[in-house]
Amino acid sequence: MDHYAALTATRLIHQVSRELTNALERRLAPYGLTAQQAALLINAARGETSPKRLTSLLGTDTAGMTRLLDRLEAKGLVRRRSDSGDRRAIIIDVTLEGRALVPAVAPAFGGVAQHLLIGVSDEEVRQLTALLHRMLANLDSIGRTAAGLSPASISHPRTAARASTAV
Repeated sequence: MDHYAALTATRLIHQVSRELTNALERRLAPYGLTAQQAALLINAARGETSPKRLTSLLGTDTAGMTRLLDRLEAKGLVRRRSDSGDRRAIIIDVTLEGRALVPAVAPAFGGVAQHLLIGVSDEEVRQLTALLHRMLANLDSIGRTAAGLSPASISHPRTAARASTAV
């Protein structure tokens, strides 16, 4: 593979990611939410109440999830409570205020996605999606190879998790 082409593609992927986040942040600013806060709120309102699962869906870590929950809780949009079935675990409840906000913020994600893909055919979107899944699998294999696993023996749970889409 051409080294320069690979670097250019990687730079463009990173730039698209930044611009996508910026566009979402601008759309969500009137509601006082970041893109990650809105995604957490939407997914929790849809019934995903496990912080561990939300951590994976949002592409954050445990500390980042704690900060997101702290901020949303301070805004009165979510509440944490102990899981009666497992005292070590917590469950995220969306408050009435949070549920009222979801219909207003959820369309921001679809609107930005539609705008991003103006002029891109359905077939091109399928190809892009397949390429991005392959790239994520390649990145997962870097960490797994470093951990002593062979790339051939690796299944890619991250790819499967992201296929279910965060929002």
